[in-house]
Amino acid sequence: MRIGGHWIHDIDPILLHFPSFWPIPGIYWYGFAYLLTFLIIAFALRIYARLGRLPFPREQIGPFLGYLILGAMAGGRIGYALLYGIPGLREDPLELLRVWHGGMASHGGFFGVLLALLLFSRKCSIPLGATADLVSSLAPIGFFLGRIANFINGEVYGRVSSLPWAVIFPGAEPTLPLERILPRHPSQLYEALLEGLLLFLFCQLRFWRRPPLRPGRLCGEFLVTYALLRFAVEFFREPDAPTILGLSRGQFYSIALLIAALPFLLPRRRSLR
Repeated sequence: MRIGGHWIHDIDPILLHFPSFWPIPGIYWYGFAYLLTFLIIAFALRIYARLGRLPFPREQIGPFLGYLILGAMAGGRIGYALLYGIPGLREDPLELLRVWHGGMASHGGFFGVLLALLLFSRKCSIPLGATADLVSSLAPIGFFLGRIANFINGEVYGRVSSLPWAVIFPGAEPTLPLERILPRHPSQLYEALLEGLLLFLFCQLRFWRRPPLRPGRLCGEFLVTYALLRFAVEFFREPDAPTILGLSRGQFYSIALLIAALPFLLPRRRSLR
């Protein structure tokens, strides 16, 4: 359905509906995006192993994925609760666990994954820079699929726009009739292309560079590039929380990523090991 030439977002956020007696409505696209991300990363790690690009034995792929999944999920969810706030969390603390309702902060996920990598690297006596580079080369897969899921859910939409490809998101102004809701930038798709596809291509080119980058260098470049892309796309995205010093939350928290990138970009004699 279209109004004034603009498509009305009407995609069902549930991929597969369950019978009414089940405790949850079904499988959400958002949750499926996370599952697909980790399956693709697991497949990619096996390819990396065959090509000799893993910094640990092939047998450690399973434990490594376990650390990665826990860090990403816990960091993303706790980060969202701390940085943006989860509605109704005080009344129902279990809402923190209902990730299928949406609400994951990519900035929180970064630090959750970094902590997980630090623990894994210390346990296995592997340089942190090497594992961080490995994750950096594949992380944009999750950004791409996650932002596509955001679009399907009709959330984290963009600012009002009259461009031909602008979309009418009924959830943006649920109290208004459809004909009065203004179209907006599909900023989720902008982020999927920039923070997902473009960043993935960049990181893959750098990861397979010959001679290889020193350990940690790719992670630093990844953090800087993501922060800059996210900062830019925030100009098209509707702020989903009060601004900080005139910056959207996404822009403000991206500054923290730039700071976090510094240790990974230091000269070899001071690189993370």
